[in-house]
Amino acid sequence: MKKAGLALAIFFCAIALAFTTTVKKDHWKSLFNGKDLSGWDTYLGPPLDDAGKPVTNEPVSLNNDPKQVFSVVKDNGENVIRISGEGWGAIISHKEYENYHLQLQFKWGALSWGQKKGKKKDSGLLYHSVGKYGADYGAWMRAQEFQVEEGNTGDYWGCAGGMADIPAIKKSETEYIYDKLGAMYTFSQESKQGRHCIKQGDAEKPSGQWNTLDLYCHGDTSMHFVNGKLMMVLYHNRQLEKGQELPLTKGKIQLQSEGAELFYRQIRVQPIDKLPAF
Repeated sequence: MKKAGLALAIFFCAIALAFTTTVKKDHWKSLFNGKDLSGWDTYLGPPLDDAGKPVTNEPVSLNNDPKQVFSVVKDNGENVIRISGEGWGAIISHKEYENYHLQLQFKWGALSWGQKKGKKKDSGLLYHSVGKYGADYGAWMRAQEFQVEEGNTGDYWGCAGGMADIPAIKKSETEYIYDKLGAMYTFSQESKQGRHCIKQGDAEKPSGQWNTLDLYCHGDTSMHFVNGKLMMVLYHNRQLEKGQELPLTKGKIQLQSEGAELFYRQIRVQPIDKLPAF
């Protein structure tokens, strides 16, 4: 009886521990309510011609979307966010985030527009977004970009003054590929290397299938994952402001419209106190 009682006690303790651990780790908050774009603003830059040049200097601007570039539609019975790509801009979270794990899913649609027509479909997850609207190409805030583009998802771009140090291998005068054992380079619009670093490897699924992106940000470091595979690690996230380098460790989230149709779903975020091991 004593052995049976002890075994039973251990069994219930294990269940209690498992439950406690699960509750402790699960702090996800959805950023898409499954109904509409509550919690997000929309912003569109000036209309562009097929060569990518502005037709006018006047942006369509904040929360003015006459062509419904940003909408919620049904996909196989599920409400998802559709970004048509007809115009350059973004949906922008109302809130700023710091020390977090962001997870979302995206898939490509069929449409492309203007200078992007017939080319790789393009978008982007912009994080640590700060400053004025339209600072980059008249369409996006200053930010760090987790590139979302066919074949290049996971790359880094610094937007409108965003900069970071990334270990990389120099492939050519203009191409640098992430490598955790590579030399440390600074990527920014002012640096010799430029503001673009190529991810390592490829994990994107064929066009039309859902992909999962995981972004981890803690302190001044961030990590890009595509379908569970690490693409790159960025160190010393910062921004160039009037010639001074300042920290860039928190900000809003932007999901780009950049000439291609795509869909987003299951957008959620939770706080973290450390980065995952890699």
